[in-house]
Amino acid sequence: MIAVPGAARRMLSSVTTATQQLGIDGERIAERWLLRRGWRVIQRRYRSGRRDIDLVVEFGGTVAFVEVKARRGEAFGGPVGAVNWKKRLELTRSAFTWIDRHGRTGEGYRFDVVAVLVTGDRVRVRHVENAFSLEIR
Repeated sequence: MIAVPGAARRMLSSVTTATQQLGIDGERIAERWLLRRGWRVIQRRYRSGRRDIDLVVEFGGTVAFVEVKARRGEAFGGPVGAVNWKKRLELTRSAFTWIDRHGRTGEGYRFDVVAVLVTGDRVRVRHVENAFSLEIR
C-alpha cells in the first residue's frame, strides 16, 4: 500500500467527486434529451447487485436499456467507445434481471448508448440506438 499525502488525497478526492458529478449531470442531460423526443422514463439507475443501468426508457413498445457516457472533451476517446465488452456483459446481465422482474409480453428490448460531450459551455448529445445486441455469450 502506498501512503498518499493529505494534499494529494484531497486532490484525488475532488477529481473523483468532479467525475461523479459529471456522470450525474450527464444522466440528467440524457434523460431530458430522451424525454423531449418522446421517450418515457421507466426507471433511473436500476441496480442489480453491484451492476446498474443508467436509464430504462420506453417508446412505442420498445424498452431501451441506456448507458450514459459523459465526457469533457475527447482526449480519452469518444464516450460510445467507452462501453467495452465487460460493461456490455454487465449491462446484459442486469437487463435480463430487469426483464425477468418487470418485462411484459410483446415488448421489444435493446441497448442504447447516449453520449454527452461537454466542451466549454457547449453540450452535444449523441443517441446511438441498438448500440450492441442483447445476448450473453
